[in-house]
Amino acid sequence: MDIPRKSAAKKRKIKRIVYALILLIAVAGITVGVTRLKPAAPSAQKDIMLPDTVKRGNMLRQVRGLGTLVPEEIRYVPALSLGRIEKRLAQPGAQVKADTVILELSNPEIQQAFIDAESQLRAAAANLTTLKVQNQKQILDQEATLAQAKSDFNKAKMQFEVNDSLGKAGLKSKLEVDLSKIAAEDLESRVALETKRLASNRDEGVAKLAAEDEKVRQLKDAVQLKRKQLEALKVRAGIDGELQTVEIQVGQQVTLGQNLARVANPKRLKAELKVAETQAKDIQLGQRVSIDTRNGIIQGKVIRIDPHVDNGTR
Repeated sequence: MDIPRKSAAKKRKIKRIVYALILLIAVAGITVGVTRLKPAAPSAQKDIMLPDTVKRGNMLRQVRGLGTLVPEEIRYVPALSLGRIEKRLAQPGAQVKADTVILELSNPEIQQAFIDAESQLRAAAANLTTLKVQNQKQILDQEATLAQAKSDFNKAKMQFEVNDSLGKAGLKSKLEVDLSKIAAEDLESRVALETKRLASNRDEGVAKLAAEDEKVRQLKDAVQLKRKQLEALKVRAGIDGELQTVEIQVGQQVTLGQNLARVANPKRLKAELKVAETQAKDIQLGQRVSIDTRNGIIQGKVIRIDPHVDNGTR
């Protein structure tokens, strides 16, 4: 009878395991290789292709928008004083200079205040002149008084010296010598007092003149202010350009700061364009632009982008 050998069965089992491992490794290797393969290049028909050389350059992104040319310099002319419109000296469309009078206003209170300020200034100036004359006269009188006191003192001093000499010789009594000495000393004290009084008069005169001069200066400033308010009743353009609008009529009462007119300089213009909001994101400050004015193309650059959206445009 046949008896199976255990060693032969064991060898067959080992062979099968080896073959399975080899197959598994082969499948894994094939899978890894396939995953590392690059995609195949796209194909196209040769008859529809246009061969050319790659070049470097700018890719333009054009954004279009409608707009208008507006002046860069626009001045709204306000009323600098209360008043009533008396005259209208220029009409919209007129070419004006900065000092051109557009309107004339009237205000009796401002006119009267200017007259009163001038009157007060003239009175203060006259008082200052009078004070200067009085101060000079007072100082001259005090100087004369001091000079007389010095003269009397010198005479008394000389008399005392004579009496003192005669007294020592026995020709004058002691009483006469002492009286002449007292008289000289009194006059010396008077000279000192009059000297102080002269200095005090001078200081007082300087202080009074300074106070009156300050009053005159303040009144001059007040007159200057009233003059400016009076001149403000003549409304001027403020800049060279074209008068575009006048907001009021003759006879109308205006308030302080009220807008009266608008003046613009037509020689300096800028373009304000409205661009769709979806395209506005492609616009940056400083970008170059071309403006079609219907009379030609003008080159420029973006200087401002409004952050607000108006009817889907910016």
